[in-house]
Amino acid sequence: MVSRHSLNGYPFFAGMDADYRRILAEAANRVSVEPDFYFFREGEEIDSIYLVVDGEIAIYIEVPDRNIEQTLTMQLTRELATEEITVSTVRRGEIFGWSALIPPHKSTAGAKVTKPSHVIEFNCRELQPVFENDSYFAYLMTLKAAQVIRQRLRDRRVEMLAEVIS
Repeated sequence: MVSRHSLNGYPFFAGMDADYRRILAEAANRVSVEPDFYFFREGEEIDSIYLVVDGEIAIYIEVPDRNIEQTLTMQLTRELATEEITVSTVRRGEIFGWSALIPPHKSTAGAKVTKPSHVIEFNCRELQPVFENDSYFAYLMTLKAAQVIRQRLRDRRVEMLAEVIS
């Protein structure tokens, strides 16, 4: 558990009622992680969202490694050699793992630590009964997750445009 006051000042919790911050804090734990730790991989079922207190997390996808010849057998058996491509970097004050809030609760990308990091983990399985009994709280958390998704899509679009222009 963390203090509800420790959530103050983070944009994700802006405008959120103190009671909601308390409920979230009760379902939260502080976690310290080192580089190369994987929170989750693409396609895995996840049950927690994370707030970066300090450090850096790479949001990545796996794509076929273009530096390795991929045989037909590898393609047919889906045993392709892959490489990780970072599509977003999450830093202090940002949230990742939003898929834990949105059914089917499967990650759309992986999350890997790139610098020593401290995060707050919010257990969404613990929060699910609360969301079922308080539809406004569930709506608010879904809205907050949608804002994270929107921002990531916008950031990626700007990055892609910059790549095309240069």
